[in-house]
Amino acid sequence: MYDAVADDYCYLGTTVLKNKLDLTDADELEAFEAEVSDARADEELPAGNLDFAHFKSIHEHLFQDVYDWAGKIRTVRMSKGGSMFCFPENVENQASKLFVELKKDKFLIGLEPETFAKKAAHFLSELNVIHAFREGNGRTQLSFFLLLADHAGYAINLEDLDPDAFLNAMIASFDGDEEPLAAIISGLVRH
Repeated sequence: MYDAVADDYCYLGTTVLKNKLDLTDADELEAFEAEVSDARADEELPAGNLDFAHFKSIHEHLFQDVYDWAGKIRTVRMSKGGSMFCFPENVENQASKLFVELKKDKFLIGLEPETFAKKAAHFLSELNVIHAFREGNGRTQLSFFLLLADHAGYAINLEDLDPDAFLNAMIASFDGDEEPLAAIISGLVRH
C-alpha cells in the first residue's frame, strides 16, 4: 500500500483515485482496474522503440479504460513504506537517462542468461524507483519487461512467478540489493 495522501488524483476527502466509471469504493476500483488492465495486457501491446515514450504508451494502453491520465507522468510526490520515489519534476530526466542506458546496453540482446537477469534486474529496479505514474507502475513494468525479454531473445515463463517473492525482491532492490530480483528473473527465463 502506498503512503496514502489525498491529492488531486483522488476524490475529495478520500484516497480513491478518480476514474472513468466514478467508482468511489477502493475495493471496487481495485477489482475493475485489475480486470481491465489484465485484459489489456493480453492484447497486443503498442509498438515502439523500447524507450520512455514506448513505456508511457504501454501504461496508456493498460489503463486507458480506467484513468484519464493513463500514460502521463504523475504530478505528485509518492512514497511506499516510508521510501520516496523519484520526485515528479525529475521523472522525465531520470527516465530518459535510464532508457538511454538501456539502448547503450543494446536492449540486453546477446547476453548470457545470468547477465541478462542481472541487467534486467538493475533496469527494473531503477524503473521502479522512478515510479513514473500515479498508479499501475508494477503492471506496466512487467509488460515492458516481457517485451524487452522477447526483443532480447528470451522467453519468460510467468507461470513460475511468485507474486509475493517478486514484490519482496522489488522492495530489496529499492534498498540496493538487486540479487533477489536477478535470481527471480533468472528462474523465469526459459532455456
